[in-house]
Amino acid sequence: MRFDDDAGLDTSQVQDRRGSRLPGGRATVGGGLAGLIALVAGLFFGIGPDELGLTESDHPPQATASASERVQERCRTGQDANSREDCRIVAVVNSAQSFWQQEFRRQAASYGRAPTVFFTGRTDTACGAATSAVGPFYCPGDRRVYLDLDFFRELRTKFGAEGGPFAQAYVVAHEYGHHVQNLAGTLRRSQGGRPGADSDAVKVELQADCYAGVWARHATGTPEETTGRPLITDLTEADVRDGLDAAAAVGDDRIQERFQGRITPESWTHGSAAQRQRWFSAGLRTGDAGRCDTFR
Repeated sequence: MRFDDDAGLDTSQVQDRRGSRLPGGRATVGGGLAGLIALVAGLFFGIGPDELGLTESDHPPQATASASERVQERCRTGQDANSREDCRIVAVVNSAQSFWQQEFRRQAASYGRAPTVFFTGRTDTACGAATSAVGPFYCPGDRRVYLDLDFFRELRTKFGAEGGPFAQAYVVAHEYGHHVQNLAGTLRRSQGGRPGADSDAVKVELQADCYAGVWARHATGTPEETTGRPLITDLTEADVRDGLDAAAAVGDDRIQERFQGRITPESWTHGSAAQRQRWFSAGLRTGDAGRCDTFR
């Protein structure tokens, strides 16, 4: 996956809290076994950590000026995205939001942009205080995606994924799939119901995988408003394989077998490895968000 070297990056779509110390919100999930259990329960869940029963906070999100300047100063162009991980994520956020904004406009609807928040260790959100242990997530309460970039290392070391730039892009695109669901009113179907292989929670996650595939299908053909050219210039079959590999690595069956030695479909919240790959592939193959009806 490569980006247009000369394209400008819109860093206003990313808030960089890395290294910030945020007040309030007692974090009840730490490292080790507790963190692992939380990660297995909350990975890619699409709702905030308070609804997973992990933490609570009465404090709104905050960030230091020096933290926000980090990305703003370093991530200016597509060339930066081709050489730095954090800038690459900025570029993927820009690309995903450009696509969905244009897709909503095509449907005579309005797309409200959602920032991605980079953090380390823990952070406060409108959905409660969260630690890195919950993995990447989307908070509908403040319409933000939360991401500790160290997760991408854990995707390889803990979950056995091959990794690669497009594996990271798949993670980000999946979370923006949840934002699309929130705007469309379908995200709430994941909340308050029972888990299980046939649950609405699983169907919500698989739809977000499908939406990630839809974005990937159009990524090299979505022009940026500032340049009129696509920000992503090259997406190869090897990139797609990395995305499929990442989708499989975070399947409920793979995670359960890896960490508890047995598979219990009645407790699934995200779907099997095969299901996640199938729905990502469906979005990639058709490029049609209307074909992502996992509830039918």
